[in-house]
Amino acid sequence: MKAAIKFLPVITLAALMVLGVDALLAAPIAWLVAVVIAKLCDGYKFQEILDASMASVSNILVALFILMFAYGMANVFMATGVGASVIRIALDLGITAQTVAVVALCSTGILSVATGTSWGTFAACAPIFLWLGYFVGGDNTEGTFILTLCASAGGACFGDNIGLISDTTIVSSGIQGVEVIDRIRTQGVWSIGCLILAGVVFFVVAIGMGLSTETVNAQQAFDKIDQDMLDFLAEEKPAAVDLLTQVQSGTIPYYMIIPLILVVALAVMGLNTFACIGSGIVSGYILGLFAGTTEWGLGIEDGSLVGGLNDFLNDQVIAGFADAGSWVIVMMMWVAAFGGVMGLMDAFAPLAKLIVKMSNKVRVLMFWNGVLCILGNAILSDEMAQIVTIGPIIKQVTAENVWCENEEAEYKLKLRNATFGDAMGVFGSQLIPWHVYLSFYVGIASGVFPIANDVLGHELNQMDFIGHNYMAMIAVVTLLLLTVTGADRFVPLFRLPREPEVQLKKNMQ
Repeated sequence: MKAAIKFLPVITLAALMVLGVDALLAAPIAWLVAVVIAKLCDGYKFQEILDASMASVSNILVALFILMFAYGMANVFMATGVGASVIRIALDLGITAQTVAVVALCSTGILSVATGTSWGTFAACAPIFLWLGYFVGGDNTEGTFILTLCASAGGACFGDNIGLISDTTIVSSGIQGVEVIDRIRTQGVWSIGCLILAGVVFFVVAIGMGLSTETVNAQQAFDKIDQDMLDFLAEEKPAAVDLLTQVQSGTIPYYMIIPLILVVALAVMGLNTFACIGSGIVSGYILGLFAGTTEWGLGIEDGSLVGGLNDFLNDQVIAGFADAGSWVIVMMMWVAAFGGVMGLMDAFAPLAKLIVKMSNKVRVLMFWNGVLCILGNAILSDEMAQIVTIGPIIKQVTAENVWCENEEAEYKLKLRNATFGDAMGVFGSQLIPWHVYLSFYVGIASGVFPIANDVLGHELNQMDFIGHNYMAMIAVVTLLLLTVTGADRFVPLFRLPREPEVQLKKNMQ
């Protein structure tokens, strides 16, 4: 009964989100419920609960700063011509409604590996591919938009699960005591296979939807937007108007794609995520001077900074910071605080005992470790909170209940646990409606594509990211199935050790 009561905060959060309560309200309410239960069930003092909440929030501070920079870079890419140059190149190459989702999936997958951040990748690519999908959508703009949206979101998670500089990859590996490079090497074939399979599925679904195979030019693309829509965009998102008018003019030079390439190149070289995103912002401004999309100059007038550089910083970068801080960051802090209280109560202990009881083989135990990770992700609504909370649990469950013949076998189990924590956190988040990941994506997509509601016929929401997120579906399902069936032995380097090399200790007894 006590264990069941500890799940009431989770039920509260899920119910509020399903009922349509804003996450900014749902998360604090769920946190308060968790606080009350922590005091009643375990007798924790309020200061102890507050300390646990703040410690959990501190775990995502870096992510919050990345988030602000990501919003700023998205604005810069729209305003300076980076997005317009990519759209111009794509239109010139003959991209169609049937292929735009596949291109978005591959592009975000590559960029996410290079940058190590799914949030930054989605923020950089959303203003490019969502508008591109709208331009080539033809008679089925809604279908093209949804596929492109889901492909961009799923592809952005690819590098967060297998990137050398990804925070989730690094943290999940560190908790299990394995090297990041070993993680990438052993799960590389599986990860790339998921990406290729997702690309095939997106293309087949696009054909099944009957999406257009016709190409369009810049003027035809712009003609799809009426004056009322432009007026609305001018009020809600001026940077989006800049992008559209640049597409119409057809004069944005191809070299404005360089900031995007630079972000990727620097990330491949191993630079910090902030440096990568910052390079996109700075190079966007500098190249914009030559393209005519930004202006030089900085001076003081009546005690205030004036000039083109000041306008750029205020209208694009700082405005992006403000957009991020207006609700997404606050909401994420509340969710992280909620996860801290749930971890303090050790709400997952009964689940850990249950998976041992339900397992008759090591691979079944490992399967349930993966299930526990995705359940924890749903409960905590934050992938990093899940990694740092559930990671030590599955590590302990494996260590205490599995006998290994040698260190190599033990290390392979640790590698799979690290993959579980990361994959079920990052990809699993794409399938959980109340997860902060999807809330962030809704905020970004709504910001860079403010006409989404008109295209869809309803308000853009988290569920729109789930129905066609084939990358996330394939990654989660195949990882669990390969583990429980033992079919992972057919995937190079991905095979788990099998009995009698490893055995459950309860079977040996």
